[in-house]
Amino acid sequence: MKQSIWMKLFYYIVAFLFASISLYPIILMIVSSYKPTIEIFTNPLSLPKSFSLQTYEKLLDQVPFMTYFYNSVFVSVVSVLLILITTSLAAFYIARYTYWWNNILFFVFLMGMMIPIKLGIVPLFILMKGLGLTNSLWSLILMYTAQGIPLSILILTGFFRTMPMELEEAARMDGASDLRILWNVVLPLMRPALGTVMIINFIQSWNDFFFPLIFITNEMKKTIPVGMLSLFGEYSADWGALFAGLTLSSLPMLILFFIASKQFMEGLTAGAVK
Repeated sequence: MKQSIWMKLFYYIVAFLFASISLYPIILMIVSSYKPTIEIFTNPLSLPKSFSLQTYEKLLDQVPFMTYFYNSVFVSVVSVLLILITTSLAAFYIARYTYWWNNILFFVFLMGMMIPIKLGIVPLFILMKGLGLTNSLWSLILMYTAQGIPLSILILTGFFRTMPMELEEAARMDGASDLRILWNVVLPLMRPALGTVMIINFIQSWNDFFFPLIFITNEMKKTIPVGMLSLFGEYSADWGALFAGLTLSSLPMLILFFIASKQFMEGLTAGAVK
C-alpha cells in the first residue's frame, strides 16, 4: 500500500517536471513580450521591470498585424473545414463499401504522405500562376487542403473501421440515406477523430512559412509567419515587438487545444485501445 502511494507521488512529480519544462518556453515568451529589446538581452530570464503594452502598441504600429491575423485565421479555418468535409466522405466510402478498388484508392491517398509536396513546388507555382491564384489566399487554402488530406484519411478510415455497423444498419432500415447516416449517426460518434484531424491540420496551416513565402508577395495578403519577417531589419530586430506578435499568434492554437484537447487525446488512443 505504501509502495503504491510512493509510486503515485513519483509519477506526479515526474508529470509536474515535464509540464513545467513544456510550459516554460510559453511563459518566457509571454514575459519577454512586455520587455523592450535592451531588457530582453540584459535580463532575459527575469520579470520585466514594468508591465506595459508599449511592445504591443509598437507591433500594431510597425506592421499590419491584424491583417496578417485575419489572413491566417481565414486560411486555416477554411482549409480545416474543407479537409473535414472531403476526408469524412472519402473515409466513410473506403471503410464502409467493399469494392475491389477501395484498397487501391486508400493506397493512392496514402502516397500523399510518402511524397513530400514541397518537391513539386515549381510545377505547383506554375499551376497556381496559370489559374491566376498567385497572391491569393485561395492558393494557400488549396495547398493546405491537399497536404492535409492523406493523414486525415488515414486517421478517419481507421476510426471508421473500429465502429460497429449495427447503428448504421438500423438507420438504413428506417429509410435513412447514406449521407443522412453519415451526418446524423456516424459523425457525432467520431468527435475524437474529427478533433484530432482539426487540431493537426489547423496547427500545420497556422504555422506554415514555406507556401506563403512562395505564393504571396502582396503585403496585405501575407500570413503571420511571413508578415513577422518585416520586424527583422538588416542589422537589428525589434525582439520585444516580435515576442508580442508571437504571443498574440499563439492564442488561437492554445484556445483550440484547450477546447478540443479531450477529443484529441481520445482520437490518438482510440485505435490502440480498440
